[in-house]
Amino acid sequence: MKNFTKKLLWFVVGLTLITSGYSRAQQQPAQTLEIVKGKVTDKDDGSTIIGATVVEVDRNDERTLRGVATDVNGAFSLRVSSKQNLIRISFIGYKTVTVPINGQSEINVPLQFQVSDLDVAEVTAEKMIDQGMMKIDERDLTSSATRVDAELLEEMSALSIDQALQGRMAGVDIVSNSGDPGAGMSIRIRGTTSINGSSEPLIVVDGIPFQTNTSSFDFANANEQEYAQLLNVAPADIESITVLRDAAATALWGSRGSNGVLVITTKRGSKGKPTITYSFRGAMTQQPDQIPMLSGDEYSTLIAEGFMNSRGVPLNISANKEFSYDPKDPYYFYNYGNNTDWIDEITQMGYMFDHNLALSGGGEKTRYRVSVNKNNSEGTTVGTGFDRFATRISLDYLVSKKIRVMTDLAYTKSTTDRNWVNDSDGQDRVRGIAYEKMPNMSPYEYDEFGNLTPNYFSPASNIQGAFPGTYNPLALANEATNRTESDRIIPKFTLQYHIRPDLMFQSDVAFDINNTQRESFLPQVATGLPMNNQNVNMASGSDTDFLITQTFNKLYYTPELGEDHSLMAMLLFTTYEGRSDGYAVGTTNSASSFLQVPGTVNRDDNVFLSSGTSISRSIGMVANVQYGFLDRYIVNASIRRDGSSKFGENHRWGTFPSISGRWRVSGEPFMEDLTWLNEFSVRASYGESGNTPRQDYVHFSTFSNLNWNYLGETGVVPNNLELTNFKWENVAQTNLGFNLEVIESRIIVGFDWYQKRTSDLFLDNLRIPSTTGYSAINMNIGTMDNRGWELSVFTTPYQKGDLKINFDFNVARNKNIIQSISELYQTDNLEAMQSNGNYFVTIQEGNPLGSFYGFKYKGVYSDGEATMATDGNGNVITGPNGDPVPMMFTYPTIAYEFQPGDAMYEDINHDGNIDYKDIVWLGDANPKLTGGFGPRVTYKNLQVSGYFNFRYGVDIVNSTKMQTENMYGYGNQNKAVLNRWRRPGDQTDMPRALIGNGYNWLGSDRYVEDGSFMRFRTLTVRYAMPRPFLDRTGLGDLSFYLTAENLYTWTNYTGQDPEVGLTSSNANRLFQIGYDNARTPPTQTYTLGVNVRF
Repeated sequence: MKNFTKKLLWFVVGLTLITSGYSRAQQQPAQTLEIVKGKVTDKDDGSTIIGATVVEVDRNDERTLRGVATDVNGAFSLRVSSKQNLIRISFIGYKTVTVPINGQSEINVPLQFQVSDLDVAEVTAEKMIDQGMMKIDERDLTSSATRVDAELLEEMSALSIDQALQGRMAGVDIVSNSGDPGAGMSIRIRGTTSINGSSEPLIVVDGIPFQTNTSSFDFANANEQEYAQLLNVAPADIESITVLRDAAATALWGSRGSNGVLVITTKRGSKGKPTITYSFRGAMTQQPDQIPMLSGDEYSTLIAEGFMNSRGVPLNISANKEFSYDPKDPYYFYNYGNNTDWIDEITQMGYMFDHNLALSGGGEKTRYRVSVNKNNSEGTTVGTGFDRFATRISLDYLVSKKIRVMTDLAYTKSTTDRNWVNDSDGQDRVRGIAYEKMPNMSPYEYDEFGNLTPNYFSPASNIQGAFPGTYNPLALANEATNRTESDRIIPKFTLQYHIRPDLMFQSDVAFDINNTQRESFLPQVATGLPMNNQNVNMASGSDTDFLITQTFNKLYYTPELGEDHSLMAMLLFTTYEGRSDGYAVGTTNSASSFLQVPGTVNRDDNVFLSSGTSISRSIGMVANVQYGFLDRYIVNASIRRDGSSKFGENHRWGTFPSISGRWRVSGEPFMEDLTWLNEFSVRASYGESGNTPRQDYVHFSTFSNLNWNYLGETGVVPNNLELTNFKWENVAQTNLGFNLEVIESRIIVGFDWYQKRTSDLFLDNLRIPSTTGYSAINMNIGTMDNRGWELSVFTTPYQKGDLKINFDFNVARNKNIIQSISELYQTDNLEAMQSNGNYFVTIQEGNPLGSFYGFKYKGVYSDGEATMATDGNGNVITGPNGDPVPMMFTYPTIAYEFQPGDAMYEDINHDGNIDYKDIVWLGDANPKLTGGFGPRVTYKNLQVSGYFNFRYGVDIVNSTKMQTENMYGYGNQNKAVLNRWRRPGDQTDMPRALIGNGYNWLGSDRYVEDGSFMRFRTLTVRYAMPRPFLDRTGLGDLSFYLTAENLYTWTNYTGQDPEVGLTSSNANRLFQIGYDNARTPPTQTYTLGVNVRF
């Protein structure tokens, strides 16, 4: 691993040198840099212009030398090489102005609005980093942050912007939870910071935190993926995305920003005539190659062999007619004489159609933008889909020179269709069933004459059994339903009041109103069971309402302190209140499959009924100040005081400071001779933030209903112990970094090293002695570290005439370690390891969170001699009578003697027994390296771009492989089992078939695989129509593009796809991640799009 990292670093250095070889450095005489300050305003109404570009232009050849952007007050401070040069000021929709400096130190420039031309000119200027509450010139940023323009991602088919960001930002690991539309993404910034608290970053949309979890209200059947996604924000509405990584950058956001912050800025109206833009994306999707499964004939042979190995007698064909293949018995002959590929049966070509229409414009007083988005998607797994209607309205009104009012309104209605899931345990998923379904069985029923009917073949029972995991998967996919409908409206109101030129007050009030309804139904036709069976016509539903109210009151102070000093200060007071109410109900055995609503009056059997409410409140106060001296030395400090209702009185409040600094080395006089150096700055920061538990009321002593009644009355029992010392998780982070720009900024490098420590880790369900009256409590139990580094390189290797070539690269390294765990923490019951298919789930000091523990797989016992136990020197162990001792699998109630053909596990302590003493660390689900790279070539109006993303050093438990190679039951298996052991002397790593017996598929490294991959993420060809054509047609812009996504994946992983989400399948063990449970893989997508502006 160390050698790989060194090679990677040398690769980046080499890349930098190579690209610099293609670049032409302009040599300039050494000059002393001077400062020119000023303000940019609107010539008509005198309002300040934020984000205008101000650049120094050489008076001789008009080369652009360096530039900045105006701040929130329209002010700029530009270091110039000569006060005899020119400055050029530009902004979208305004006439560009070029004025001579003429030795002046202060220049105020009014810009004239230009109605006839709203085209954006590309200029060389510094970007403004949007921290959500304030915008800071990237040159003055003291913390770790990265900005991505959304226009680089607009050609992708992503339903939400997080999908499009994969591999684009160093230190941001984004992984798909599933390839189904609307499934959501897992996002980690600088690793996982909590065991049971949230590790997802805070999402901020237009300065307001975007709620991405459901607090404590989930009824055990609600899925966080339904809420923790950005599907409510249409990608076409997004202007830019900024990631805030270190504690200094996230300090303004308090506890909700402890895992990093993604700041999303949406598009707004600008001054000018009404402009209409329309974009369309149409995509076709398909799954990657499937895992090859056994045919009907191969399956029949396997079952007969496994039965014989286990029972010692042949399979009784007369009692199991599924394998008789007797033409005289047409029912079994036709319906069980097939070679069905069940995965292929439930797989289809998917599609996506996305329309976005926007109207924007404005005058001297009012600016507006209205957009409407309609998306309709169908997944590659039958029965999955997503539909969204979204609208977003923004209105800016200048009441006077001092007062501005802004209003935003976003409404989204979405419908997500997923495959049916058994609510009782969250298992029996359609794809998992399809992998194991008998391949000799037909999807549709044949009649007695061998004619295929339109009826599903769903027998009430066969050799596989009669439980949900044996249903006809095609019938489940087509007929069973699992639908989530959400209506979400987010209004926001903003008031800005310029008390005086250097003092501004801003107040934001935002509401988030969300109603989510989920309904699932399992009809009789999908099960084939009798109508009186408890699993027939099973319905469940839930209805949840969320109301979130947030306020932000900010006071900005930006005084003029002369040429050598700059100051920006902010005071903030914020409040948050979140309320959730809802119910969940489940019923079964309705009289008809048309009665699918669980509240139907003729339902007699209530499987479950529950309701609940939750309220969470918090307040925060922040003081932040940034001071700059000589445009070279910049210091930022803040302190935040947070209070949360999720803690008791003893620990309700937390104080979280941060401090950061930047030294612009390139501005020092001793650096002036290095004319090829445009920017070199070093940064350092330290900060703390808090994290709150996911659930509300964890510190209260609470009660719940008893699960049974006495004499018709239901009792109440305590279910949570009062926790007076339950306190904040504390996340302390140190960051060191630098920024480098050379050769006219054709090479831009950013590097950060960090160490992040989480102390007082939350842990749910910590087991305690039952003599207390409780089985488990919530506690702070330990300390966890994340440390690593991030590297970003942006280059322009060639730019001449109409041809421009860009190449970007980023890579990040993160290492997660559990440093300490309380002695009160008890590991999971080791008895779970005495059965097949389980891994030891625990947290250990010195190992990463998300580690796998189990046995070491050594292959197969080829013959009887190989089953003898050996000591550490390889000598056969003998018993008291001198006979060789056989290897045993031994637990208190188990004494199994391994036989030839059985799986072989490493006897760690060489005692001749495989038991809990032989359990070892096998790997972990945290990647060692993540990143991406790709070129972009532009020639005139044609642009071709490609991008690759990668994850290296990540381990995956291939649970699909475990289920399709165990040869333990009557489920189908993959073709790898054709290499199984059959007779003594066989040399193979595949054990024998042994139905219902043996220990051939214990949790071991046999199923822990290297999930490293590099993916050809996108390839896009884009053509913009030339200006003469646009002038003739009266169009503002017209462009077409074709994008291919997920074209190819390089990996050694044997599953269908190595991109496995970071969510846990076990609600009580959120750190049990990295399990591939037959989910729909990410799809190959081909998108055709058009953008037009009128």
